[in-house]
Amino acid sequence: MATSKEVAPSGEQSIEKLQERFQQLNKRKIQAETNLEHARTQLEALQAEAREKYGTDDLAALREKLAQMKAENEAKRASYQEQLDKIEADLASVEHKFAAESSPSSN
Repeated sequence: MATSKEVAPSGEQSIEKLQERFQQLNKRKIQAETNLEHARTQLEALQAEAREKYGTDDLAALREKLAQMKAENEAKRASYQEQLDKIEADLASVEHKFAAESSPSSN
């Protein structure tokens, strides 16, 4: 025979088992509500930060702004690389010229 906490052969559960299930479900509900509230608080904080830093919290506008920033960074990086390449080429030219002028065959 089934005890009062077990499932009866017909699939019916005892009141104790049902109360236990209710407590577990209630605990999960409270945890879910707490998680939801925490997520909302984080979202509000991030939205406020975005408005302060970027003037908007609209996701599409922020994505567009990010794409702009990436494009600007890439342009700056390419310009920097170009400048370094030019400096390197100019330096190599000066070194070559200096080596040619100071070689004994040029005297």
